[in-house]
Parts: sequence; structure tokens; C-alpha cells
Amino acid sequence: MAYLRLQLLKVMQTYGNPNLTYPWWVGNSVVTSKSSRFIGSHVGHTGLIAFNAGAITLFELARFDPSLPMGHQGLIFLPHLASIGIGFDEAGVWTGVGVAFIGVFHLICSMVYAGAALLHSLVFSEDTQNSSGLFADDRPEHRQAARYKLEWENPDNQTFILGHHLLFFGVANIWFVEWARVHGIYDPSIEAVRQVAYNLDLTQIWNHQFDFLGISSLEDVMGGHAFLAFFQIGGGAFHIATKQIGEYTEFKGSNVLSAEAILSWSLAGIGWMAIIAAFWCATNTTVYPEAWYGETLQLKFGISPYWIDTVSITDGPSAAFGHTNRAWLTNVHYYLGFFFIQGHLWHAIRALGFDFKRVVGAVRNLDNASIKLQD
Repeated sequence: MAYLRLQLLKVMQTYGNPNLTYPWWVGNSVVTSKSSRFIGSHVGHTGLIAFNAGAITLFELARFDPSLPMGHQGLIFLPHLASIGIGFDEAGVWTGVGVAFIGVFHLICSMVYAGAALLHSLVFSEDTQNSSGLFADDRPEHRQAARYKLEWENPDNQTFILGHHLLFFGVANIWFVEWARVHGIYDPSIEAVRQVAYNLDLTQIWNHQFDFLGISSLEDVMGGHAFLAFFQIGGGAFHIATKQIGEYTEFKGSNVLSAEAILSWSLAGIGWMAIIAAFWCATNTTVYPEAWYGETLQLKFGISPYWIDTVSITDGPSAAFGHTNRAWLTNVHYYLGFFFIQGHLWHAIRALGFDFKRVVGAVRNLDNASIKLQD
């Protein structure tokens, strides 16, 4: 119990008060030292994402008007499916064939994820370290879950879990590369779906790190994904097979590695990807074809950057709002990414041990000093 309390204090930055209580909706504190509950929250989140993808896909399909350009109808999921070659009939025309299956499949997956989340939240042990199987069976094979226990100050444990995440990401990249090679994806230059082989040219891949906004070759796009798959799987294998090398110092995360620190890194990653996606979506018509997303955008500056349409939308469901799919997707990605980055900074500073109550105290001291000067 003392260990759990120490972890709670360290992870959630309670600033020395061990008697804090939290409401049910403060998820971080609820799952801090309960690894099985932590996993349940992740699986539940995945279920919500899957449900959203399935439900909105079916909603967009139901309101899609084939007589109007897809890019002018305020859609998000249908353009993505069309970009990867889903929804085309045998003549190569996008009709939405097969899209309903994609939506229903995601809804079914969301129910499976929800069931797993409920098991981890209500049935399984709160801590995977104490896991003994669904039916309290103590056989060794039922205790393998203990290897995935989240031990924040154990670098060997953290690198082991990180390695598995990297493997999954690598496999996902391979799946996408093989999908493009075997099934094919939409090529706006020929306005049709074609099979795309990856171009694993390391020089080209390196050069595109600096001019990725202007990529005009689907082969180069797939080559980048193939390289990333190799890199991630190699990194995953390395992290799974190796352990902490040398002394565990502050430079390597000692006294910093915590749930809040990991949350901050996750927010930084997703925030940075969202901002990159916004700039890419605004102008690139190879990965974001005009046929599905609408015309390219113009960058403007006010209080912050924003993008506006270069055409007037007077038809379709988006006429009332006057924006293309591209405008919606770009601006939403940018601002979500911006706030994710702010969340990263907040949680990273807290993980380093900074007490934000000091800011409040400093402001109060300034006010007091000002009053004394006036007196």
C-alpha cells in the first residue's frame, strides 16, 4: 500500500497531500497504479474510436449525393476510403460499393473492444501483476500478463512494452504497403485506382524529409511507409530483446519516468502528427486528391494560422457553411494538434516536478507588493 501511495503521489503530482480524493471522471488518477484498469481504459478508448469510424462512415454514406463533387459535401471518412481505393465499382467509378461493410465491421470491432474494456475494468484483477486468469487459474501460462505490468520506475519493463507497440506500428505499415501493392490505391494523375509498388530509395526518402509537402509520387509515399515499417520493427525487436544498459541515471529517465511523462510524450507525438497532416492536407493533391477533398487551400494569418478555401461552395450539404472537405480536415487537425502540444508542455513540466501552485503564489506576491507600494 505504501508503494502504491508513493506512485500515486509521484505520478499525479499531488504536491505532498496524500489524502486527495478524485471523482470518477479523473481517469489518470483512477488507473495510476492499476495496470489492468489502465489497459481497460486504452481498449475502451480504441472502442470509441472504432465506433465513431463505423457510425460516421454509415452516416456519410447515407447522405452522400453522387450528383455533387465529394469534396464539396463536408465529408471526412468517405474521402479517406476513396483515397485508398475502397468504394469503386468494376468500371472504376466511385459508387460506395463495399463501404457499408467497412462501417459495420468497425461497429462490430467497437463492441469487441468494449467487451474487453469491461473485462479489464470489472472482472480481471486491478493489477496485471496479480493476474491469474479469468477463472482464478494459477497456471503459469495464465500469468503471462504480469510481464506487461506498468512499472514506471523500471526501465526494463518500459522498454519491453515500448517494443511491442513499435512492432504493432510496423505491422500496420506493412499492411498498408501491401494493400497498395496488391489491391491498389487511387492515383489522381490518372483518376483511377492502380497498384503501387514501393520505391525503397533511401536517398529519396531522406530528401523527402525536407520537401514532403510537395511529394507527387505514390511510389515514394509507399517507399516511406516501407522504410518506416522496417525501422519500427527493428526498433521493436531491439527494445524487447534488450534491457537497461549501465546505470539508470536521470539522463535516462530516473525520477522522471512516470505515467504523466508518458502522457506528455504521447500528446507531443499526436500533436506534431496532426500539425504536419494539416500542412500536408492543405496543399498536397497526391495524397489528398482534389476529387475527394476539394480544391487546395490558402494559408492566412490572424491571431494564429488558418486556411481558407480558394473556391466558393454553393452546392451540396456544405453550402450553408461554405467549406470543402479539405478546409474542415486541415483546420480541425491544426487546432487539435496545437492544443495537444499545449497539453504536452503542461504534463511534461508537471512530470519534471514543477509545482504550478508556485505561479499562483508568485502572482499573489506581486499583488501584495503592488498594494504595499500604493500605501
